Amino acid sequence: MGRRLDADSLSSLLKKTPPPTLDTLYVVSGDEPLLIIEASDALRAAAAQAGYTERVSLTLDARGDWSAVIGATQNVSLFGDRRLVDLSIPTGKPGKTGAETLLKLAGMAESGALADTLVMVNLPRLDKTTRNTKWAQGLFDAGTAIEVASIERAALPRWIAHRLARQDQQLDTATLEWMADKVEGNLLAAHQEVQKLGLLYPPGKISGPDVERAVLNVARYDVFGLRDAMLAGNAAKALAMLSGLRAEGEALPLVLWAVGEEVRVLARLAAAQAAGGDMQAEMRRQRVFGPREHLLRQTLGRLPQQAWPAAVQHAHDIDRLIKGLKVPGRLDDPWEELGRLALRIALARRPAQT
Repeated sequence: MGRRLDADSLSSLLKKTPPPTLDTLYVVSGDEPLLIIEASDALRAAAAQAGYTERVSLTLDARGDWSAVIGATQNVSLFGDRRLVDLSIPTGKPGKTGAETLLKLAGMAESGALADTLVMVNLPRLDKTTRNTKWAQGLFDAGTAIEVASIERAALPRWIAHRLARQDQQLDTATLEWMADKVEGNLLAAHQEVQKLGLLYPPGKISGPDVERAVLNVARYDVFGLRDAMLAGNAAKALAMLSGLRAEGEALPLVLWAVGEEVRVLARLAAAQAAGGDMQAEMRRQRVFGPREHLLRQTLGRLPQQAWPAAVQHAHDIDRLIKGLKVPGRLDDPWEELGRLALRIALARRPAQT
């Protein structure tokens, strides 16, 4: 197969009437959580419409039980239902057994051995070394790859305008730039503000002052306030915000995304700093702007570089807990573990130099 599609092309393809015949294997990758979720949800909806009524969801890493993947493709339903195998690899590192399993899965897709089964593999953006591994090449050669591109800061006003147009709403150029600055290049935050404008105002052009009132009228407890308190080293405020989010019924995956994505960005920045890279250029590559840049630099000064891989793994473990999986050494309550992760960042102090 070896097809390549971007998120927009996939959306257009799936909306065609009659709907197109679905491929056997899809690989969705990128590091824009909102766009990854949207692409994956579109594929799941299309699969349901095409008769893939049974769904098996698996989240695995190098330590996971990879035999479950092949088992999910072979245990045929007694009722003959078509099946979607929804496989997520948040770390992008399947390990030796996982790599062998993914290669086998790719071979099954190419040979037509996945009868009545559709497989979707979710991956983060893969670096050049990982993309060149046998398992990654095998997946990309056997399936249809949906590569979700990042939305850079310069393109964000245009992206916001496009999303508003879906709601038959418009903003002037200056207001679009102001809004992009306020969400600090964060696509999920921009998406939430666009939805808010759709709820508050009718179709048509919205004035700048109306947009400012809507965007600045945020809840007392919000995921970005939690993130900022954690980065600033304000542990008490971070825990209070986390408790408030839980009490208000905020979606736990969204809260984890806000914290976990920041941890992953910090890990990349710390690695670049340790390698003697240009931190200003790396900040721009990671789409870090404005007041957030100061907070990230402050956090990097508080934690040693070797602390970040464990923090990233902690976030992945919480994701597994949310999906109902047991993680050795972690509490059963993902909210409690998220509090531990926030404290891990907020309370850390770089050891004094001797």
